[in-house]
Amino acid sequence: MAISAKKQIKKVVLAYSGGLDTSAIIPWLKENYDGCEVVAFCADVGQGDEELEGIQEKAIASGASECHVVDLKEEFVKDYIYPIIKTGSVYEGQYLLGTSMARPVIAKAHVEVALKVGADAVCHGCTGKGNDQVRFESCFAALAPELTVIAPWREWDMVSREDLLDYLAERDIPCSASLTKIYSRDANAWHISHEGGELEDPWCEPSKEVWTMTVDPMDAPDTPDSVTLSFNEGELVAVDGQQLSAFESLTYLNDKAAAHGVGRIDIVENRLVGMKSRGCYETPGGTVLMAAYKGLETLILDKESLKFRESVGLEFSHVIYDGRWFTPLAKSQLAAAASLATNVTGDVVVKLYKGNATVTQRRSPNSLYSEEFATFGADEVYDQKHAEGFIRLFSLSSRITAMNQQLKK
Repeated sequence: MAISAKKQIKKVVLAYSGGLDTSAIIPWLKENYDGCEVVAFCADVGQGDEELEGIQEKAIASGASECHVVDLKEEFVKDYIYPIIKTGSVYEGQYLLGTSMARPVIAKAHVEVALKVGADAVCHGCTGKGNDQVRFESCFAALAPELTVIAPWREWDMVSREDLLDYLAERDIPCSASLTKIYSRDANAWHISHEGGELEDPWCEPSKEVWTMTVDPMDAPDTPDSVTLSFNEGELVAVDGQQLSAFESLTYLNDKAAAHGVGRIDIVENRLVGMKSRGCYETPGGTVLMAAYKGLETLILDKESLKFRESVGLEFSHVIYDGRWFTPLAKSQLAAAASLATNVTGDVVVKLYKGNATVTQRRSPNSLYSEEFATFGADEVYDQKHAEGFIRLFSLSSRITAMNQQLKK
């Protein structure tokens, strides 16, 4: 950004976590943008009380004029997670998009705070190597293109944790961070991600210290447990017969599934910016919820509808991973999935055992499954002779192709 542009910034809202990076960003902004006022913004998306404890005091101690902590937990689960579940989106076959799906709701609240306090800029602490810079800035562009975006990691000359700690020490700004931090983690109501440390070597097996949310499947109970999920038009309405809020339902599922080691994955993924990265993810409740929803779908959607929903899920996994939530494409894909979900009503039982979440029972008033038609025993509703004509028509193009080839010999 040009120097003249820097001087025009009077008030900036920073996405603040209380960690090392954002603690350093507050004084850096004031020093490099002509003493601009810095307002801290913190999104509560279910990362836990430990991360949020004392965060307002930390922000003020670092030089912020004020700190807005916005509770987004229910909105995150109901308005972002639930619609994504209807698409069936899984990135590159394994990743349940925990970090990706939280970014739109955070960015939206970030912009709302900026407009409320009359800021002319927003700021984030994302590095120039990651996906999040693209996700946040794409959302900012869609929601408030008039706001200037400041990304310190693309501007300052600090390159390490040591540099940041020295920077804060020189200014007598308190920070609980230290050089002993091994892993980079991101947590919310849906999951927690782990990167760094030994995980930077894909040949290195994750140590027990990596995992923080789930029990090691090897140490999980020897007796399985089951959970019943009830859906109405694609929305989760009850868990084990309890009608809880969206966030409470996910918390309940997280607790039950984590105790059985459900939801761990270790993957190498393709980042949007072109490089590959290795990460470990824990998504206990989400794994159960996704398995249950897909299990119910198989009972209800016809072959072509399910095939279409699967194609939507594949495409939408890239849309949400790439930060394109607030786009016409995302809107149309979400609408398609929601349309198919109107018949997804019923109950599903998922068995939890040693890291696995297995659908064992399902029922729906909209079920297309008919025991009379599917039975291997005697029935009076299906004439097997009809299959011959169907097969002849189904394979007609293959028969014509073969006949043409024979005539050419």
